[in-house]
Amino acid sequence: MDELVDTICEDPRWDAADLDTLAAQAANATLSHLGFGADGFEIALLGCDDTRIAVLNTEFRDKETPTNVLSWPSDERAASTPGGTPQRPEPGTVMAEELGDIAISYDTCAREADAAGKPFKAHVTHLMVHGVLHLLGYDHICEEDAALMEGLEVEILATLGLSDPYS
Repeated sequence: MDELVDTICEDPRWDAADLDTLAAQAANATLSHLGFGADGFEIALLGCDDTRIAVLNTEFRDKETPTNVLSWPSDERAASTPGGTPQRPEPGTVMAEELGDIAISYDTCAREADAAGKPFKAHVTHLMVHGVLHLLGYDHICEEDAALMEGLEVEILATLGLSDPYS
């Protein structure tokens, strides 16, 4: 596979923010941290605005509001016990080749970054790491799963020179 992340930007503001580069760095760092190489995996990414992501959020989660990031794993990989490690995909297999899809909203990301006083690109990178972890079966529904996922996010972001988004 040529590229780990295949990006479509419906909102031109993402082009100016260099979403392609941010997403590739976040995805590579996430896979590397978990002991995977990027070869054999692919992620489809949609850079959109609040209007588009609200439609997706309504359609897939029955929540009629915009959100920052959505993800659709290609396969169910969730751990069998709370706080457990999800099932590992096999790179290059038919099911694991496409890890899944992610959509990210420029408007919500910009609002959140501004409200938190964080650089926009750092926030987007965090949300991309978050989305890739979802594609790999991590979640934050219960306290144990949230602790595991957030801990990984902090570790991965540190490898990219970014601070703890939860502090």
